[in-house]
Amino acid sequence: MKLIETPRDAWQGINKIVPTTVKAQYLNTLLKVGFDIVEFGSFVSPKAIPQLADTAKLLKLLNINSSSSHLMVLIGNKRGGETALQFPQIKYISYPFSISPTFLKKNINTTIKESIQFITEFSKKALKNNQELITYITMAFGNPYNDNWSIDIIRNCVADLNKIGIRKITFTDIVGISTPKNIKDVFTAVISEYPQIEFGFHLHTTANTWYNKIDAAYKSGCRSFDSVINGYGGCPFTGKELLGNLNTINMLSYCTKNNIKLPKIDTKQLSITINKATEVFEY
Repeated sequence: MKLIETPRDAWQGINKIVPTTVKAQYLNTLLKVGFDIVEFGSFVSPKAIPQLADTAKLLKLLNINSSSSHLMVLIGNKRGGETALQFPQIKYISYPFSISPTFLKKNINTTIKESIQFITEFSKKALKNNQELITYITMAFGNPYNDNWSIDIIRNCVADLNKIGIRKITFTDIVGISTPKNIKDVFTAVISEYPQIEFGFHLHTTANTWYNKIDAAYKSGCRSFDSVINGYGGCPFTGKELLGNLNTINMLSYCTKNNIKLPKIDTKQLSITINKATEVFEY
């Protein structure tokens, strides 16, 4: 089981700018907890998301030498990718691909064809740089924009990414459209066919629907989950209701209840981080 903590997804939904030093204090606390990956920022247009314009400055303030967590940033285009390649401290680079042409246009102003071309070229550059691209497939469980959606589309998308050489794919529901059934259908359609790929789950959800969805993903073979402490954040580019992220505390409780082996989580440090998060996200 891998746990990816994504404060980047929490910060992007806050209108008031959180000072870089405040972010750094929080992240340095977070990096001591023991998560596999921490997605701390993104290299995207500062006009689109002013909150994340300080990612490069923030990186310089992080104490990563004593942390077991790998760092990850999100990119949306070639310019962001080239910036990420300049920082060897960043192990993973996430890219929000989508099988929805409408959402791709809304989110990163591109097309499916252009995205595939970008993934093909950039993933090779990242590997040469000892970094790895994690491809997120948004709208993986349905489509709120009347675009075509089916399990076959998912299969074909994964097949294309596999041919490129992508070995980490995360299915994403950021509008709350998933159900336990279609979560099971999506994961079971590809996991057994592509054992060389690590499949993950990024979920925006309500407090009373998260358990059955996580349960469906785990029982279908998913072993990598994104979450945010206290469930903060959400995507501001869907044009739909801004749902919160899966709460890390809920994810941990699910693992405990089901006797799932986790990375070594420092529970004392986690408690400190939870208290710190409450302060940080008051901005």
